[in-house]
Amino acid sequence: MSGASTFLPRGTVYGTLLNFRREVDAWQPRMDKTPYNAAPKAPVLYVKPANTWTPSGGAIAVPARVPEVEIGATVAAVVGEDGEVAGYVLVNDLSIPHESFYRPPVKFKCLDGFFGLASGLRSAAEAGEPSQFRLTVKTNLGLDITADGRRPRAQVGDRIEISSPGFAILENSLVAETAA
Repeated sequence: MSGASTFLPRGTVYGTLLNFRREVDAWQPRMDKTPYNAAPKAPVLYVKPANTWTPSGGAIAVPARVPEVEIGATVAAVVGEDGEVAGYVLVNDLSIPHESFYRPPVKFKCLDGFFGLASGLRSAAEAGEPSQFRLTVKTNLGLDITADGRRPRAQVGDRIEISSPGFAILENSLVAETAA
């Protein structure tokens, strides 16, 4: 893969919810309910601080109280200091399944290690048009987004692989959290 380089974030990592059409469609029936009574009018953002980052090949510890996690496979845009997209990297933005699409609580999105990062950054010039990126998500024997538009799920013991042509593959395994 030419143009790839080792990647480690610097600064703040922001996540955006509802950026996948089938996921928006799945949440649509609940958007008119309280407390918001309407669909979002702006991007729904959250932060993934450094304690959530796990490099490709690393094990991600899942708390004992969590029977499964949602796989959040995506291609992250890396924005440079000049405000331009410098490149793209595969990520797995894990979260605990929850029923709120607005302002997701930290307890569901920002657990230690819950943000898997591929090792290769692909330059924006080489990567091409983001709307043309195609992701493949495999858990053990493989799966994809569910028929109702929800993210696929995994549990302790599963190995997750996220790939896209021209990108470094992202692999993480889920392990049981050990008592501190």
